[in-house]
Amino acid sequence: MRPPRTFIIAVLLTALASLAACGGDGDAASGDPSLPLASTLLANAATQMRTVTSAAFDITTEGDTGALPIRSAKGAIDDTGTAQGTATIEQVGMPIELNFIAKDDFLYVKGLTAGWQKLPLAQAAMVYDPTAILNPEKGIGAVLATAEGNTKGRETIDGAPHYKVEATFKGSAMAGLVPGVSGDVTGTVWIGVDKPLVNQLQFAVPGEGKGTVLIKFADFGKPVNVDVPAV
Repeated sequence: MRPPRTFIIAVLLTALASLAACGGDGDAASGDPSLPLASTLLANAATQMRTVTSAAFDITTEGDTGALPIRSAKGAIDDTGTAQGTATIEQVGMPIELNFIAKDDFLYVKGLTAGWQKLPLAQAAMVYDPTAILNPEKGIGAVLATAEGNTKGRETIDGAPHYKVEATFKGSAMAGLVPGVSGDVTGTVWIGVDKPLVNQLQFAVPGEGKGTVLIKFADFGKPVNVDVPAV
């Protein structure tokens, strides 16, 4: 059975919203005085992420993610809201694979057994506005600016050095980006040493579930070129 259109919209845009959802308190001592304070790292990352015009993303989930049915999503998005990628969602215990494209106020969705569907982004925006992700005022940079945490150490990711920061992100900031979020969200952020971009983050799904979400970013500033399907 084909998933309802409203269900597809909610799932895909929740996946995009998750790009900015990440999440201990204060600026506790890390135990290593050579490490920069989390407050400095998070502030620098907030400033840097506000300048990002595009990025590739790779989302994976583990465990019970409760009401979040996304299992994985991969693609790219820019600050105009143009996006494309693939997603695997779960409906009634079954995985469903989808392709999606967002362009010029429309969302295009295609499953494995059906053609492209064209949906107004205005309808989708009632669930989530994808242009918010890289919006300097309410996007990921704004959320990072509200974060508090502590620096846990350094790690190498994809051959590059990163600072590992455990942080809490304020629900008041998250609400502007991910509708329905009311409480604080906790997680871990990996911020580049050479350039303070957020290259990876992991957070616990809010609610009763025990699941986690891992999000990786790449290709900052690379143009997102899409071919709009003929519908």
